[in-house]
Order: sequence, then structure tokens, then C-alpha cells
Amino acid sequence: MDDVSSSFSHLPYRRGVGIMLVNAENRVFAGERLDIRGAWQMPQGGIDEGENPVDAVYREMEEEIGTRKAEIIAETPDWLTYDLPRESVGKFWKGRYRGQAQKWFALRFTGSDADINIQTEHPEFIAWRWMTPVELNAQIVPFKRDLYAAVYRELAPHVPFR
Repeated sequence: MDDVSSSFSHLPYRRGVGIMLVNAENRVFAGERLDIRGAWQMPQGGIDEGENPVDAVYREMEEEIGTRKAEIIAETPDWLTYDLPRESVGKFWKGRYRGQAQKWFALRFTGSDADINIQTEHPEFIAWRWMTPVELNAQIVPFKRDLYAAVYRELAPHVPFR
């Protein structure tokens, strides 16, 4: 048992959604985090009280990348979880959660690159680009690698990655 699970196992997971936005070339949208330079990730975020996961997906897309131009093509059957590193538990969500339990969705982007605007009201990304899953895996924070592997495993049958 690692430090996170032994020290913070009493804390719940924060409910959220993850968004694997895929363009016409079957590349995945990735944003470089504003708060952790060099760390890239797919859009994600919490589910508000009374909100369903599908509504949260479109709200988070608009909040993080400035558009809702996408159609859902698949979702994970189960909630996927990740734990924050021990040193980060107190820094996120006021220390109330050990990590997140997320419902992940694959979406086909229906807009053009010009529709993407990461300079939103509360920006989360400093840069963005389309990546292959292999490229993105090399750029994400290590504690999310297992989560992303599970996302690819579950959603890849619906997206013909190159």
C-alpha cells in the first residue's frame, strides 16, 4: 500500500468528467497546464451539484477550451479513479479529496481549430495541440499515467488512433 492510499484512504474521491476530444485525424486534444508547466492533459473537471455527467462534459469543454462543438461517441462504462501524490493532497480541493473518480467520454470535434480558445474567463491551459495517445502519455504528470492507460483501453475501440 502506498503513502497516498494509507495516509488518505479515509478521504473520498471528487466526482468529475474527463474529455477525450478527437479531431478528424484521430488525434487527441491536449492542453499544457497553466499551473504545472510542461504537464499536458486532456480537459477534465468536476461535476456540479445536481448536474449530470453529459452536461458537465459540455460545460467543462466551454470553460476550458471555449467551445461545445463536439459529439459524444463513447463513454467509459465505469468511473475511473486516480489518487493525487501525497504532497499534493492538501493543495487541491482544500484537502477534502484524495483524488478523482471520473466518467470519461470520447467526443468527435465538429468545429475547426479556430473555434478553440483557451483564453477563457478562468484559463487552465497555457498552450494546446493535437497529439497521439503515445505523445500525450509522454507529457502527462506521472500520477495520471495509469488513468490515461485505462481511458485509452476503454475508449480506443471507438476511435481509430493512428
